[in-house]
Amino acid sequence: MADPHGYRPSPGSVPESPGVYRFSDSHGRVIYVGKAKNLRARLSSYFADFAALHPRTQSMLTSAVGVDWTVVATEVEALQLEYSWIKEFDPRFNVRYRDDKSYPYLAVTLDEQYPRVMVMRGARRRGTRYFGPYSHAWAIRETVDTLLRVFPVRTCSAGVFKRARQIGRPCLLGYIGKCSAPCVERISEAEHRRLAEEFCDFMAGHTARFSRRLEAEMRAAAAAEEYERAARLRDDIQALERALEKQAVVLPDGTDCDVIALAGDQLEAAVQVFYVRGGRVRGQRGWVVDKVEDVTDGELVEHFLSQVYGADSTGADGAGPSSNGGGRRAAARLAGTGARDPGARARRTGPQASPAVPREVLVPVLPPAAPAVEEWLATRRGGRVSLRVPRRGDKRALLDTVARNAAESLALHKTRRASDLTTRSLALNEIQEALGIDQAPLRIECYDVSNLQGTNVVASMVVFEDGLARKSEYRRFSIKGTGGEGDVAAIHEVITRRFRRYLEEREATGELDVLGDPGVRPGDDDIRQRKFAYPPNLVVIDGGPAQVAAAASALAGLGIDDISVCGLAKRLEEVWLPGEDMPVILPRTSEGLYLLQRVRDEAHRFAITYHRAKRSKELAVSELDSVPGLGPARRATLLRHFGSVRRVAAATPAELAQVPGIGPSLAEAVLTALRPPGTGPDRPGES
Repeated sequence: MADPHGYRPSPGSVPESPGVYRFSDSHGRVIYVGKAKNLRARLSSYFADFAALHPRTQSMLTSAVGVDWTVVATEVEALQLEYSWIKEFDPRFNVRYRDDKSYPYLAVTLDEQYPRVMVMRGARRRGTRYFGPYSHAWAIRETVDTLLRVFPVRTCSAGVFKRARQIGRPCLLGYIGKCSAPCVERISEAEHRRLAEEFCDFMAGHTARFSRRLEAEMRAAAAAEEYERAARLRDDIQALERALEKQAVVLPDGTDCDVIALAGDQLEAAVQVFYVRGGRVRGQRGWVVDKVEDVTDGELVEHFLSQVYGADSTGADGAGPSSNGGGRRAAARLAGTGARDPGARARRTGPQASPAVPREVLVPVLPPAAPAVEEWLATRRGGRVSLRVPRRGDKRALLDTVARNAAESLALHKTRRASDLTTRSLALNEIQEALGIDQAPLRIECYDVSNLQGTNVVASMVVFEDGLARKSEYRRFSIKGTGGEGDVAAIHEVITRRFRRYLEEREATGELDVLGDPGVRPGDDDIRQRKFAYPPNLVVIDGGPAQVAAAASALAGLGIDDISVCGLAKRLEEVWLPGEDMPVILPRTSEGLYLLQRVRDEAHRFAITYHRAKRSKELAVSELDSVPGLGPARRATLLRHFGSVRRVAAATPAELAQVPGIGPSLAEAVLTALRPPGTGPDRPGES
């Protein structure tokens, strides 16, 4: 535990300029990033009265061993650089907005030849247009089922679509009129794409023209005495009206805005957002955040706007930003660099227009630097953004509704998390007591080896922090050679490689100066390149005494004696310690055993996934090895172009010949080698 006054900068060395600062721990990891209008005043507040600080701020200061800063020209640049560093370093003491549940989106795959309407969660794809988020997947399916009567767009999977083309018959939706059946060419590709684009326009809020068009067609059909067609058009109009009724009108003036509300206590806060497009609520989303400092509601709003709208959300209509991160890193034009951070730098990017940022954002309280936040949001949107607090009228009533949703979300989260936190703490304490280690293992690394009869040997490393998986820290290893000793030698190799890297990176930061070199100070920009510099409290091996002994031997060979090691054997779920003749037996109902099992199973899953991918790639290459004239470069080009050997075999000679370096004769040779005699690209089962 560090003394904050031991690394407190002298007041005269800190400039009175806008800037961004970061605290680093003893391993060089950035643990907190903040911004300030006046760096000297802000940093002085951390060291003035330690006892009066928020408990989590105290924990952050005692975990840190140093602080540095970067000077910028304006508050807008400070906001941009703070967001960039938070995305880059993922500091564990910064405010983190976690989705309070998984939100589904309605997606239209406009990048496909025949666009498809579907419900999607998770990472977004280029070329797909998204609508939402929605609270429930069934709400999307009800809306889509209603609209397919008017916009009969394809909804089937690729396999169903391909099968229908092969047999020349559409699926059930094609027979009942809820799909235009492009699979059997009832409609052309251009006409089907027009239907998909009209579906997107309707979902984006351009509804009036479709109703007017259908009404005009209905009257024309009735005047021509085509009463059956007129009745169908009448039913289509009613279907559109039912779809619109499910989206409540909350703002009669057709406003496009996001309405944000907070509910919280001293430790946590819940954030709810309603996405209003065309005066209707198009979606809803919620986050839960841990308060690291004694932040005000205005500061929470500022954190929320910078972190959530900073993510790349292009391609969503009536929707908030993506939940899976992956956003663009906003760059700052640095006006100068603090004396304590000579290597700091930031990428430059131009303004990024994002449809997720509306022209108006309604908040419960304005952030402290509201003009700077508005300017930053305007660069994200590519146009003016108004940030305001509604005082009366429909917008105030809607904000109150969102606030009630936030309060209910926080209450539900606390009910769930109370049990979750208690269980995780109990599990970590049970492991500490059972293994006889000095402190609860807040960071656990687990290793597993996977192979098939000694071939394609790989290993996995998974990381759990505070009892939760931290997937960004996962690593995988391709084992170079086991010397005929199987898993034991593989474990020794992977532990040696992982912790040798750990020692190298400690030395690179000057933390372990075994060579007497000055090294690089913790906190410099090379941190982003360090992948193994954060050590675990406990190493878990998927195996028994032999594997545990190999891991302990590898650590001892590197001179590391402050990391505990244990193994979990699958047969009887026994916990083995190095040098012990008898295992530690944890009760079957033990939360500690359950956590170790989860860690071990995750390592096994990660290793198996890597092993299968590596084996499949090797098999794919071996199938193409027999083709005369097809060298490694052309094999790689073919696989990169088609994605798999099966797709290469399913291609036509003309399609193969279009690949750079593959001519007509070589294309015929490839197909001759991959296809059994008498078969062709359209035989069932190939894709």
